[in-house]
Amino acid sequence: MKTNRRQFIVSALAGGAAATTSPLLSYGSSTPSSDLAAALNPRYPTLDEILKQPVLKKELFASPVIIETLELLRYRGNFLCRVRSTDGAEGLSVGHGTLSSLYPIFVNLLQPFFIGKDARDLDLLLEKVYIYNLNFRLSGLALGIPLATIEFAILDMLGRIANKPMGQLFGDVHSTHVPVYQATEYREKSVEESLELIKRDVARDNAHALKIKVGGLMFMTKDHTAVAPPGRTERMIPLIRETFGDDMALYADANGFYSVAEAIRVGRLLQEYRYGFFEEPVMFDWYEETKQVADALTMPVAGGEQEYSLHGFRWLIANDGLEIVQPDNYYFGGMIRSMQVARMAQAFGKTCTPHMSGGGLGFLYMMHFVSVLPNACPHHEFKGFRTNVQFECKTSPLAVVDGKVKVPTDPGLGVDIDTDYIRKHQLVEA
Repeated sequence: MKTNRRQFIVSALAGGAAATTSPLLSYGSSTPSSDLAAALNPRYPTLDEILKQPVLKKELFASPVIIETLELLRYRGNFLCRVRSTDGAEGLSVGHGTLSSLYPIFVNLLQPFFIGKDARDLDLLLEKVYIYNLNFRLSGLALGIPLATIEFAILDMLGRIANKPMGQLFGDVHSTHVPVYQATEYREKSVEESLELIKRDVARDNAHALKIKVGGLMFMTKDHTAVAPPGRTERMIPLIRETFGDDMALYADANGFYSVAEAIRVGRLLQEYRYGFFEEPVMFDWYEETKQVADALTMPVAGGEQEYSLHGFRWLIANDGLEIVQPDNYYFGGMIRSMQVARMAQAFGKTCTPHMSGGGLGFLYMMHFVSVLPNACPHHEFKGFRTNVQFECKTSPLAVVDGKVKVPTDPGLGVDIDTDYIRKHQLVEA
């Protein structure tokens, strides 16, 4: 499978990856930097050219969309971002819960940067934030979450101006319904209790695909039994297959728990029981070790939910550390940067399923992103529709039907957040 995917570059660049909002630059001429990149890895020049291409469809907007105000609003532990243009257009987004710790970055650093800027230049603005402005001192979730919250609000505003769902501002529709997998936890519980809870979740959400947790909790430890019942993983892997049968698509996530040798051992057990991918077998920033695991297994290795760098994804894709990329739309700083990762993956026949973080309306941002993914995986992460946000969606029942959820088709985020709910929020100031 990996060999075939690596041969995919010619057709991918001629097709989906090239059919972006702007044609890829010519490969006939090379610069010293591209020669150097090619010397390091022959795939790097291709990936570097993909990263140069615009993502936002700027041609949808004939006139500048100047950002006049950008506000962060808070009600208890919930956050909203509201953006307004000088022409009176407005967009809203629902912030990630960790803004309770990160809001100073929003109001002190990001908010003043975006005021007065043309929202049509969103690609360039994001690049400036990461490369020229803040990434010397800030990175990871600390920068990605506040920035994504701003990007989502801007995309909601631009979608309402262009009368298009936000996904169609940076991609073409590939799926109107998103097939989902049930994401489960319960790693600290016994096998018997875990199984009953997983069966409950699958029945509640009518799931046709399922992801289980293997190993211990979300950190490394020498004593694996300290955070998970002994032998739990070895019992759960075959039991889940036996319980749900061959028709259920199964996936597994270790959250970086294992050493290389242990990840390979568990990965081979997953292969035996036909699991679809092995997510984060070792710590996310162990690039070489991730590749070691991937090279030792025939099943796809997935990862990237905690990755914060385009350059990091570039390495993982070029060196076949990952077959499936999983940028988190919040953690990674928004959908535009996540789409850059997906495009790089597509060029080499790899697929993408975004990690879905947070409560709020995270499932909606995931759905809009997946709807325009040309190289989407068969299923995508789903944790239910539970939310404190009060809103109305007129174009989708937001229910899992036959394993899929219909993507809203109204402009922007595709929902209307209740005005009374908005009024409860207070302005967050520096």
